[in-house]
Amino acid sequence: MILAMVTDNISGDKGQFFFPLVFTLFFFIVSLNLIGLVPYSFTLTSHLIVTFSLSTAIFIGINIISFRLNGIKFFSLFFPAGTSLALGLLLVPVEIMSYVFRPISLGIRLFANMMAGHTLLKVFAGFAWTLMGCSGILFFTHFVPLLVLLPLIGLELGVALIQAFVFSVLTCIYLNDGINLH
Repeated sequence: MILAMVTDNISGDKGQFFFPLVFTLFFFIVSLNLIGLVPYSFTLTSHLIVTFSLSTAIFIGINIISFRLNGIKFFSLFFPAGTSLALGLLLVPVEIMSYVFRPISLGIRLFANMMAGHTLLKVFAGFAWTLMGCSGILFFTHFVPLLVLLPLIGLELGVALIQAFVFSVLTCIYLNDGINLH
């Protein structure tokens, strides 16, 4: 699955060269996401500093790879061929801003999705625990949040896998942009 993703998103023969990077990145993020589903643990990717550090490291690595492969032509990423100079004055700052915000959006996307799901799980588990401590009829109502918790765990498992896949696909797309310029 990862090999197909890499070959589909990174065109050219250079795509398979980056398979170990994307494969390792995918399983690293999946592991960090799934750790949070273990009771009495927390999801490392639900911390903004972790996701920003990871996305920034990937972004810097892609820039180094792109500059080493393309040299000064790397900057043509910001000024596409066939663009007039008048349009270029407007287009270059917009392209630079969108390029700089790539690691920010990559980190926030992973952080927000993992934080939201795991917080919801913890809220329902805490609610069930509180109801278990009550007496009488309230004790028996703790089964309702527990029953809601089971499908949420399955949903969160899916979200953990999908978010790792999205992070890896976007890494492949960013690599393709850097290797095969406009």
